Amino acid sequence: MTKHTPSAEIRPREKVTYWVTLFLSVAAALHGRPPEQPQPPLRFDFGAGAVAPGFAPVRADTFYSAARGYGFEPGAVLREVDRGGDELRGDFVTAGDGGAPFKFSVAVPEGNYRVTVTLGDAAGESLTTVKAETGRLMLERVATASGRFETRAFLVNTRNARLSPGNQLKLDVREWDAAKNQTVTATWDDKLTLQFSDARPCVCAVEIEPVADAVTVFLIGDSTVTDQGSEPFGTWGQQLPRWFAPPVVIANHAESGQTLKAFRFQRRWDKVMSLMRPGDYVFMQFGHNDLNQRGHDAMWPVEDKAGDWVNTHADAYTDYKWLLAAYAAEVRRRGGTPVIVSPMTKIDRRNGFLNTPGLGNYPAAAREAARLADAAFIDLNAMSAEIVRTLGEKAAPLAYVDGLHTNTYGGYLFSRCIVEGVRRALPELARHIAADAGAFDPAHPSPLPDGFKIPPDPRVELPRPPGFPPRPAS
Repeated sequence: MTKHTPSAEIRPREKVTYWVTLFLSVAAALHGRPPEQPQPPLRFDFGAGAVAPGFAPVRADTFYSAARGYGFEPGAVLREVDRGGDELRGDFVTAGDGGAPFKFSVAVPEGNYRVTVTLGDAAGESLTTVKAETGRLMLERVATASGRFETRAFLVNTRNARLSPGNQLKLDVREWDAAKNQTVTATWDDKLTLQFSDARPCVCAVEIEPVADAVTVFLIGDSTVTDQGSEPFGTWGQQLPRWFAPPVVIANHAESGQTLKAFRFQRRWDKVMSLMRPGDYVFMQFGHNDLNQRGHDAMWPVEDKAGDWVNTHADAYTDYKWLLAAYAAEVRRRGGTPVIVSPMTKIDRRNGFLNTPGLGNYPAAAREAARLADAAFIDLNAMSAEIVRTLGEKAAPLAYVDGLHTNTYGGYLFSRCIVEGVRRALPELARHIAADAGAFDPAHPSPLPDGFKIPPDPRVELPRPPGFPPRPAS
């Protein structure tokens, strides 16, 4: 067995560095992570013109490959424009015929990254919306006049399913293809993926740099919070990144079908705790599935009895309340700030009215759990109900796909409720709300449905477990 001993030629101060480096390397290996090394920023110059010094060229036909480590995702239809002049801003890539969104990916280790995008056209207008990973809204409709450019920066969280050697999360069928032994979503892969869309997205440059001192806001919950994989579904968790500026980054660990109990036995809680650092936040919204007492979670094959609701049910005033409080206590013990969010309201799709009985005592129990744990509380249930009442029976269904799940418009409105909750309950975090967020009153929701302009993404057919039919169209 080879012994790791410092050479006799190494000076004392260097020996200390040697042993510290060796210790960190071994510790990281034991936890399934490579030793942290400073990573150089990744810089990409888009278009067919001259390439700026220090940047890698990205042409319309630069598609992603593992060997290259960056490129456009398959299916992108692109057009290059070269205006000449400035090396970085004189050329760009935009959507081709049809104007469909396009995605650009870069292979990166798990972590937080500052992404800086340069948008605009030296001889034309541009309008660009930027999303990251699985539909996370980062930049909303950035407009530039002809000859003008915008450089915007935001933080993106990336992760994988590994915990330690031989151990990882239990991922469901919408996250992992067991037959191919590979991820089926950008959430858990080893890439950082950006999507560009809107009327005329003009991308001149992208720069990506690892960030070690980000303030991470972890989201845990169910399908009403998760990064939904396809339109028309869209959650407040997906829209929340748009409302925060660096150093805040949103890490959405919510997943469809989750309950407080399932989140732990699938080891999702272990993953969050392995990543959380002192000063981070954990927002918790459960209840929609915890109330189920019979049947089976459609995210799992029928033979997987762990997906039976009887095994994950949590009574509102006993298990549910105490588990929320216990989660909050564990977050605080590790130096984080727990935030309990009451479950967003449901509606009756047949008439557009509130379905208040549909959540039973769970909204009230969430408030009691926050009081029990002395944790911050955001009453999303009350604020979302106010929005539904204000929109009225005709417009309220335009914020939902069904009686439970919001579409992107509904998720956008409810994300604004979360921001208002942050203003009231978390002043330190509120310091980092985006400058253009403005105030939001659930009694006067804005925009109204006909004023919501974020372009929808192309629909994607999501995998389903054997024995379960596709979800019907709304």
